[in-house]
Amino acid sequence: MPSGITHDRITLWILPWVAGGTYSLTRNGELTLIVSSGFLFSGLMFGPDLDIYSLQYKRWGILRGIWLPYRQVMRHRSLFSHGPIIGTCLRVFYLLLLISIVAVFVVAIAQLVWGFTWNWQQFAQQKSNLLTTQYLEELIGLFLGLELGAMSHSLSDWISSTYKYRRKKKQEKNKTKVPK
Repeated sequence: MPSGITHDRITLWILPWVAGGTYSLTRNGELTLIVSSGFLFSGLMFGPDLDIYSLQYKRWGILRGIWLPYRQVMRHRSLFSHGPIIGTCLRVFYLLLLISIVAVFVVAIAQLVWGFTWNWQQFAQQKSNLLTTQYLEELIGLFLGLELGAMSHSLSDWISSTYKYRRKKKQEKNKTKVPK
């Protein structure tokens, strides 16, 4: 399995291809920036190795503790952490859930301290409608960038593991051959 530094290099080597491919398909600079940023973020900080004590995990600095429950639940290199689409969906859902919980507590405390009224359910409904109608293309682009970053990581893991497995089998086969 490649090291964290190797994964970083792969991410940085593929980034120009992701940006170039996105721009050639969309002819939209903003969307290209969103996809490329999602790819870079996923490759360096939000990838499949958040389920172990990895370079990606360490990069979260003082916030890395938010990934401890995720690490406890996920088995390394499982379908749920390294699998196509499902791994990225679970990480996005997990992060959005944590952000939502923190936001609800901050607003609740602010309401108690300053006494203002605010209907967070109405606010959330308005913003989710806005996101799904006005910014749908950008959200899809961001998710594609996150998924491409995760898949570059997982594919390099799978290729490396397959290569090492086949090399080991070939060496074992050569050792068992009887010389004439």
